[in-house]
Amino acid sequence: MGPQDLLPPLLLAAYAVPYVLRARTLRRRGRPVPAWRLACFGGAVALLVVATSPPVGRLADRRLSAHMVEHLLIGDLAPLLAVLGCSGPLLAPLLRTPLAERLRGLAHPAVAFSLWAADLYLWHLPFAYEAAVRHDTVHVVQHACFFAFGFNLWLPLFGPLPKPAWFGNGARLGYVVAVRAGGFALGNALTWAHVTFYAHYRSPADQSAAGAVMMLEQMMVMLGLFAWLLAQVIREAGERQELAELAGAHGVELDERRIARAVTAGRGAALKERLEHGSAR
Repeated sequence: MGPQDLLPPLLLAAYAVPYVLRARTLRRRGRPVPAWRLACFGGAVALLVVATSPPVGRLADRRLSAHMVEHLLIGDLAPLLAVLGCSGPLLAPLLRTPLAERLRGLAHPAVAFSLWAADLYLWHLPFAYEAAVRHDTVHVVQHACFFAFGFNLWLPLFGPLPKPAWFGNGARLGYVVAVRAGGFALGNALTWAHVTFYAHYRSPADQSAAGAVMMLEQMMVMLGLFAWLLAQVIREAGERQELAELAGAHGVELDERRIARAVTAGRGAALKERLEHGSAR
């Protein structure tokens, strides 16, 4: 039994068990995790288990297109669902550790994007990709890197960490476009190349199919993120209006920029509570 055969049960133990235990603790304290977050995290674990299962591994060893599906599940979709499944209360014990404090800078949008892009392209260089295909241990490291940097990639958009003041909806849109363009460029190169990049996979048609799969997934995720951003713009506009009206009703002079910063940072509810209690001056 190789390292890859042990991954599904190890992933369940490493991710699902701590998450369930923490969710149960929060529920007992009267702070239950929303059902949609539970479903997202469960979906992330399910995708990881399927993508690292031996049958999928054997198919990925034969076909580059199957290997691409495996990597998209591990490095893009599962991390996205995992971040959506997390919240501040869920991650609080982890975020309070000294290591997490030191690593918070990695979730800055510019840093997160740069690390993800470097990881994606370095692992797709022929020598690195071939090493992962031929050596199980290297393959496990590759998968771990894809998931870790993918998770970090989505933290600026959906994670519970504080966001930079400049990272509003316009910047988030640019972030999504940059991320999807980075993946699309690699998929495009695989699709239209006249030579095969990896000696292990000798079929040009299979390589083209792998690139097409990647581009299709990038487009579908981008459309979903654009829809989310549009909903975010509409929601934040309504929240800003509500806070401005509430401030006026309580005779509080509140600068529109302060309201916008609070809403963008996800602190609109806290500001609303302070306004209702007359403590936002």
